Amino acid sequence: MGLQDRISRQLVAAWAIAKKDITIYYLRPGTIMGGVLFPLFMFLAFTAGKLASPAALIPGLISITTLFSASSIEPVSIPIERRTGTFDRLLSAPISLNALVLGESLSGLLYSVCIASVVFVAALIILRTPIVSIVPIVLGVLLSSFCFATMASLFAAYPTESPGDIISMVNLVRFPLIFISGVFIPLAVLPSFGQMIAYVSPLTYANDLIQGGYHGKTVLNPFIDLAMLIVFILIFQVVANYLYKRFND
Repeated sequence: MGLQDRISRQLVAAWAIAKKDITIYYLRPGTIMGGVLFPLFMFLAFTAGKLASPAALIPGLISITTLFSASSIEPVSIPIERRTGTFDRLLSAPISLNALVLGESLSGLLYSVCIASVVFVAALIILRTPIVSIVPIVLGVLLSSFCFATMASLFAAYPTESPGDIISMVNLVRFPLIFISGVFIPLAVLPSFGQMIAYVSPLTYANDLIQGGYHGKTVLNPFIDLAMLIVFILIFQVVANYLYKRFND
């Protein structure tokens, strides 16, 4: 079998895994609460009383929604499948760990894009938020969704059958990211030490891109934002593959 055929088979397997997650886990209460309602309530709590226009608030809401929705599928699906034995069948199937991690990440990516699209369209129709360019918004949502979904797949490599264990670990990362990434506190206002920490957060680059789509300007060069999100995706994919191999050998 040639290289092209092997890649094609692995991509088909990854898509099959993603479709399985779409069918089973998208409408679970835990997924809806963690991926949709929780970021919405958190955003409303921190923006209540602020005298800001919708155009200033919606980019942050999209960024937070992308973070939480993209990382809400794998912490639920993988522990449950360990408990039911389905995950063992995936590991014994003739597919690579790359295909498994990619498939799990794709399910989070698609879920996040759907939720972010609803927020975007609702803001556009109801609040009439002005947009300078839709390209940075689309690229920011797509790349950050894939990045955060892969991050969640990485955490879900921990060998537990309890979704709560994984969700707790993911939350230890998600909550700090919100406050150091320019969503609620602009990067320019952060002290120099805070800015240094912000630059190791993928949410910083995602939020910067999305803000640029609404306001026409970014703190960083948009190409740097894109490049850094791709770098984080590659790092998370490599580390996730290593952890799944280590914990399941």
